[in-house]
Amino acid sequence: MLLTAILIGTLLAGIGSVWLAAVLSFGVLARYTQHMLSLAAGALLATAFMHLLPEAFESQAGAQDLFMTLLGGLVFFFLLDKAELWHHGHEHHHGHDHDHSHSHGHSHGHSHGRAQAPVAGTWAVLTGDSVHCFGDGVLIASAFVADLRLGVIAALAVLAHEVPHHMGDLMVLRQSSSNRQAALLKVSLAGAVTMLGGLLGYWLVDQLHDYLPYFLVVASSSFAYVALADLIPQLQKQLSARQTAAQIIWLFTGMGLVTLVSGWAHGH
Repeated sequence: MLLTAILIGTLLAGIGSVWLAAVLSFGVLARYTQHMLSLAAGALLATAFMHLLPEAFESQAGAQDLFMTLLGGLVFFFLLDKAELWHHGHEHHHGHDHDHSHSHGHSHGHSHGRAQAPVAGTWAVLTGDSVHCFGDGVLIASAFVADLRLGVIAALAVLAHEVPHHMGDLMVLRQSSSNRQAALLKVSLAGAVTMLGGLLGYWLVDQLHDYLPYFLVVASSSFAYVALADLIPQLQKQLSARQTAAQIIWLFTGMGLVTLVSGWAHGH
């Protein structure tokens, strides 16, 4: 009974949130791509700094160790980016694509040029997402083990706070390919890792509990990296005052959404 509840809860939170995010970002908001990038950057930064890191630092883990993990995570995602760009540059030796890997370092701003070629950060998003979802699964399982009602609340809270964040992920992946199905499938697979975390959490809840803060920090490093290295540079173009104001509003909206939902989840 308990295991079934954990599986249903993690599946709903992990994949349900991705599909809900897809309905929102591909449906209603699809035509506001540029605004969605700002929203995504805000959501990813707030998920990292307002939700995951505070939770990690509330644990018994030492601050020094957690900061070391954060630094290691940032360097790891930077190297992952490098590997992805290097691989891409070698795969398409001629023409515009080779150009792209060159321009990546200099003018990150040409989102038109970047739309055809893989955006750096795709793997950083998916890796960070999987780690985050695994951590979510362990959290949901721990809550269910403690109390069934608490588990339901935890699953709903995860579902809610994942929606704005998955909208951010889908935007990053949509930048790298025009294929919605592929983007949805990749993020859904990362979301499905929540169930894996739930299963493992059910069996190893005591042992895994000590490592949870580190999961949270690694996930937060990937979101911070993608927001700062990939999304924000695309927003650094020269725009009119009105477009800039819209960008800033959407950035804060992304932050506000996640902060609001995190606060609500913690309050319950």
